[in-house]
Amino acid sequence: MREILRSNDPVLMSAVGALFDGARIQHVVLDQYMSVLEGSLGVLPRRMLVDEAQILRARQLLRDAGLGHELRPDEA
Repeated sequence: MREILRSNDPVLMSAVGALFDGARIQHVVLDQYMSVLEGSLGVLPRRMLVDEAQILRARQLLRDAGLGHELRPDEA
């Protein structure tokens, strides 16, 4: 799995998750509860990872949805 998105915005993460669900792109959100554990309430960003085999499709889907500016740099 590779990181595709990092954000403090729970609405953005939810919307991207819904896009990926609709496109049947496997993904997982990490660090969802870390801010609560640290007591910072939303300061630590959540990370969304996508299955390696679907990363190009996922990146294109986000660009098509107007969210290309949210993408992490492609490191591969």
